[in-house]
Amino acid sequence: MEDRSHKVLLALVMLFLFAVIVLQYVCPGTECQLLRLRALSPAAADPYRAEDETPARFVPRFNFSADDLLRRVDFNIKGDDLIVFLHIQKTGGTTFGRHLVRNIQLEQPCECRAGQKKCTCHRPGKRETWLFSRFSTGWSCGLHADWTELTNCVPSVVDSKKEVRLRPSR
Repeated sequence: MEDRSHKVLLALVMLFLFAVIVLQYVCPGTECQLLRLRALSPAAADPYRAEDETPARFVPRFNFSADDLLRRVDFNIKGDDLIVFLHIQKTGGTTFGRHLVRNIQLEQPCECRAGQKKCTCHRPGKRETWLFSRFSTGWSCGLHADWTELTNCVPSVVDSKKEVRLRPSR
């Protein structure tokens, strides 16, 4: 009888551990949506207000107006417009850079060949690029070039392939 009770106890402990592991997969982190009891708290609680009603230490401020966020930028792929992709590390830049060359629907999309990291992004009917990024032009301005390096480097790299009279003012 004692052997059977040990097996039942072991089975219960194993079941409990399994439930804890499943819960960690379903609900990772310290604030689990499934376990939170929000019925007692207000429905539209301010996430920046402390529980003891002290003033918030962090007050979100956005430096963009609604007009800034909704503005439309016209890009002329057939003209001299150029998109320069500034990659800021650890912000999803590699994924977004790949998206720029592989997924954007254009009149003449970038040509990406299997096994190659760089894609050819030419303007329709021309042999010049409309995108300046590591996935289209490579590391032309150095590894992880910042804003200062790009503003000094991009015009010289892009315009070096054109005659002086054909260079647009940027």
